[in-house]
Amino acid sequence: MYYSTFLNESPFGDCLLDYRYKRMEAQNDKSNETNDLIDKEQEIQHLNNPVDISVKPIVKQYLGEVKKVKKEGNRFYFSDGDARVEIRVVSDEIIRVRLAPHGVFLDDFSYAVPEVDQKVSVFKMQEHDDHYTISTHSVTCKIEKANFHISFHDNITNVMMVDEANSMHWEENVDFGGYYIYATKKCHPEENFFGLGDKSGNFNLRGRRFENWNTDAYSYGWNQDPLYRTIPFYIGLHNQAAYGIFFDNTFKSYFDFGSEDVNKTSFWADGGELQYYYIHGPHIMDVVKRYATLTGTHPMPPKWTLGYQQCRWSYYPETKVKEIARQFRERKIPCDAIYLDIDYMDGYRCFTWNKKYFPDPQRMIKELSDDGFKTVVMIDPGIKVDDDYWVFKEGKEKRFFCRRSDDYYMEGHVWPGRCQFPDFTNPKVRTWWGNLYKELVDMGVAGFWNDMNEPAVFGSGTFPNDVRHNYDGYRGSHRKAHNVYGMQMVRSTYEGLKKLMRNKRPFTITRAGYSGMQRYASVWTGDNIATWEHLKIGNIQCQRLSVSGVPFCGTDIGGFSGEPDGELFTRWIQLGTFSPFMRAHSAGDTAEREPWSFGEFFENINRKFIELRYRLMPYLYSVFWEHHRYGFPILRPLVMLEQENISNSFRQDEFCYGDKLLICPVLEQGAISRKVYLPKGTWYNFWTNETLEGGNEYTVDAKIDSMPMFVRAGSALPEYPVMQYVDEKSITEVILNIYHSDYEVNSYMYEDHGDTFAYEQDIYLEKKFTVKGDTQAIKINQRIEGLYTPNYEFYVCNVIGVKFQVRKIIIDNKEVTDFYTDDKQVLHFKCNKNFSEIQILSL
Repeated sequence: MYYSTFLNESPFGDCLLDYRYKRMEAQNDKSNETNDLIDKEQEIQHLNNPVDISVKPIVKQYLGEVKKVKKEGNRFYFSDGDARVEIRVVSDEIIRVRLAPHGVFLDDFSYAVPEVDQKVSVFKMQEHDDHYTISTHSVTCKIEKANFHISFHDNITNVMMVDEANSMHWEENVDFGGYYIYATKKCHPEENFFGLGDKSGNFNLRGRRFENWNTDAYSYGWNQDPLYRTIPFYIGLHNQAAYGIFFDNTFKSYFDFGSEDVNKTSFWADGGELQYYYIHGPHIMDVVKRYATLTGTHPMPPKWTLGYQQCRWSYYPETKVKEIARQFRERKIPCDAIYLDIDYMDGYRCFTWNKKYFPDPQRMIKELSDDGFKTVVMIDPGIKVDDDYWVFKEGKEKRFFCRRSDDYYMEGHVWPGRCQFPDFTNPKVRTWWGNLYKELVDMGVAGFWNDMNEPAVFGSGTFPNDVRHNYDGYRGSHRKAHNVYGMQMVRSTYEGLKKLMRNKRPFTITRAGYSGMQRYASVWTGDNIATWEHLKIGNIQCQRLSVSGVPFCGTDIGGFSGEPDGELFTRWIQLGTFSPFMRAHSAGDTAEREPWSFGEFFENINRKFIELRYRLMPYLYSVFWEHHRYGFPILRPLVMLEQENISNSFRQDEFCYGDKLLICPVLEQGAISRKVYLPKGTWYNFWTNETLEGGNEYTVDAKIDSMPMFVRAGSALPEYPVMQYVDEKSITEVILNIYHSDYEVNSYMYEDHGDTFAYEQDIYLEKKFTVKGDTQAIKINQRIEGLYTPNYEFYVCNVIGVKFQVRKIIIDNKEVTDFYTDDKQVLHFKCNKNFSEIQILSL
């Protein structure tokens, strides 16, 4: 925590003074930590001189002995006579803990968790001599009678998480009311931690301390904190078993993973309620999926949003936009979207057009659309104070802008100049804001990018603490609403677009957000820099976001600020090919960086990888379905694949896209090879079809025109022909690449209309392929669910790794004679899309 160990050991260890909370505003870097220690030593000297004491101390308060117990359905209330603790059985594997310092709980409302209770098979409470237990069939919560310590156990022998001494405690906040609230847990010697969203630095959080306060962190660095988003969810892993903690508190919060004391893990906040969910594993995948049942998954995006997207601050005027589009099509580099940054607006006024740059935007958007390009535009929260500006006039008349404590409007300077800001925590404001997009939607704009919504304000950084918010009727200051402001803005956008676009899927992007924002938007990692270090940071950030419940994520390919060379840009394109959100973006004071900007040599490689993205589109889209329907993360770090291997807790370069493709990006300048670790099992080199056995490290070629990629044996990997944009051509055949395995492997392929919500009425196809082979036969089964009918009729099957000479192929009991094996020993044949069983035989 921010108080040091020696402060607790002093005679005044229970006295936390106002200076401490002011210090919490500083960045958490080494220099500030040093200054903290100096400040605290000076404060102790001041406290030890009674004559100098001029500030009334605030005393930490702790839970006493359990005196009362009460059961109400799936909720159990324990009291020490004053404070109360609620233990709520949410599901068989999730238990929520809440603390009311003086017995009165806050209203049970959360932007992150729309519905708390899930299905519970069976649960019970039992009293023992010195403790109580609340148990489901998966997990047991133990409450010690003497000291209120809470621990969680699996129903075998493992202690998953246990309170440290004086774990849950609080301090009165005399300035704002309410409490500073704290929880401390024991940190096991070999325990490692993951999550918290897009924090910068190593993937493993052990030994670090973090602050959650959404911040415009332009050109942030390694280990810089805080950044743009608040996701107070982490995963703990020890004894080869995992659990999760979701600290659902929107105030400024903090996490310490053994930084101050290697034996302690702590989380605390400047206000609100001590409320956290324990999420049982034992596998990391289980934890992430169960977290998704609380906070939601991303809806299926429009398929075109998985294509390559080109952005810059800014492309203008119209002739420049059209020139960029022309270059893509003439150079045969696939691209689905072109972005318009703030310069398309009239004086940076949202929902307006600069008619000098864009005299007829509807015509331009139509012409771009005819050539296969979607138009995406930026919308910021700052509304210019201008009585002749219709958006400001409406918001002012409806009293929709944020106000400060003394009823003055919250005003600050951003791009348009002096601005006021809508209160997106007000449902009426959200409805109004969503309707403002009508003219842009009618013009044909296909996607919307909400920026500057931390909220960012020039000079001051963000809103003052005394700004008031409606908070959906639960009222609060900006201390409470700051971290959800961006999420509620993009929620307004998404819900408004969903109405305006009728049955079409909206595409929205947000820079800031809170847990649950994935229900409304995709994200990018903010204003990065064109350096090799930022290529590494972005790779880790996207993995961390993915396991933190935010799947649709990416980086500014090439770096937002600074100047990449051709090698760095190309390596970033390669990584971006396997980022769920693939967009190149750059600042206006940098050289332009389109895929062709670094000469023909690099252009050809960039084209190759962007085309690969489009070839693999059916697989990428299917992985997104697995997230949406089942809660699987899209990017899966090695520790998620093999958590029993302690080394994987520290491997962070490689990841799986879905469960079939292992991606090993090249992150070092000048590299022509790199080490890779393959998880257990058999893997195929994507480029050469060479087989390698997992559980080992290998040094593999990684020249600039390649990037190490491996396919899991047994995979059925669908592929489309190369297109210049999604759905450019009608699919007549789907390529099905089948990789031999001598153990059974399941693969999935998902198909639907690609841009509607018809999948919610089962208008989709989910195909399950099962592959298993040996030295004499390969069997491929297909099971189909759903009501969608695709246009194509056939699969073109390519079977890789056949270990025998093929004599016969039988499809649904009918022999096929039209097949051949090429000089790379790949078997080729065609079959009907609805086959049930294929047998490839040596006899």
